[in-house]
Amino acid sequence: MLENEFLGNTIQNWIISIAFIIGAIIIVKLISLLSKKVLKPLIGRTKNHLDDVIFYSLEPPFKFAIILLGIWLAIHRLVYPDSFVKVVDTAYSILIVLDITWFFGRLCSGLLQVYWGHQPDRHANKMMPIIKRTILVIVWIIGIIMALSNVGVNISALLGTLGIGGIAFALAAQDTVKNIFGAFTILTDKPFSIGDTIRVDNFEGTVVDVGVRSTKVMNYDKRIITFPNYKIIDASIINISSEPMRRVVLNLGLTYDTTAEKMKEALEILKALPQKVENVSSSPSDVVAVFTEYSDSALDIMYIYYIEKQGDILGVTSNMNMEILASFNKAGLDFAFPTRTVYIQKDEPEDSTEDADI
Repeated sequence: MLENEFLGNTIQNWIISIAFIIGAIIIVKLISLLSKKVLKPLIGRTKNHLDDVIFYSLEPPFKFAIILLGIWLAIHRLVYPDSFVKVVDTAYSILIVLDITWFFGRLCSGLLQVYWGHQPDRHANKMMPIIKRTILVIVWIIGIIMALSNVGVNISALLGTLGIGGIAFALAAQDTVKNIFGAFTILTDKPFSIGDTIRVDNFEGTVVDVGVRSTKVMNYDKRIITFPNYKIIDASIINISSEPMRRVVLNLGLTYDTTAEKMKEALEILKALPQKVENVSSSPSDVVAVFTEYSDSALDIMYIYYIEKQGDILGVTSNMNMEILASFNKAGLDFAFPTRTVYIQKDEPEDSTEDADI
């Protein structure tokens, strides 16, 4: 019975070939068991992470290679037409190269994850997925080119054909490419971080996310504004959170009946106020109070002070304004408001004589 033929091969040969495939599957199962019970615990005890990465990278491609070997031995024991054998050999040439590419792709991914992904710098962690994808794409492109080259494909002609399509694709995807490079620029140049308050053109808000394609900013109305990354790197960005102190400029006006002595008193009061208000810099170089000009309805004072970084901008500004108001009221200094004096000239009525009818 075993000598009977089926599709040009004896039943015995079919059974042996199937046994090769089953044997390969059993070997893979034994390797998985050995890996789980012995190798992984043993590697986990070492302080060096390199052996973990190599084992993680090698295990699945190695199992796949054993399955490929079992199927290849099973097929080559049987008698087939030469054309079929040639197709099988070509497919195996491609699969072996892709299996090796799979190993290198996992190795690069594991090395990045271990030696870059655990850095305390969140900018580096944010950039790592982009770098990882880029390296994987490059590894797989090289692997596919090598696999096609092994089976006799003319790579130069193929690249020339792909080049024409690549130009069309590049034109269609140029904004996407610019956004990806924009993300690289933002994450490497670090003009701002997530959580920083920034001003981009006429928009101001807090950065909530920096992605591959866009940067999201929440404005003061709690609305998310999405900026394409390439526009972010081309725009003038003001990082408000990075300022050491916030500069505040006030223009105050006193009434025209203010005397010179009262004006001097007002300036002295303003210069002394930072010592009374919390989170306002009291350094003499950070306080400016000057009598600037005679405007239409007031004697103008320019007052400049700085709010320290830890201070709440709105709260400190309110406290300073309250102190100015209370101090000026106590000193009898009156704030001016727009006024206008209008002089009306009255003309005397002309004498007129009306002729009376007689």
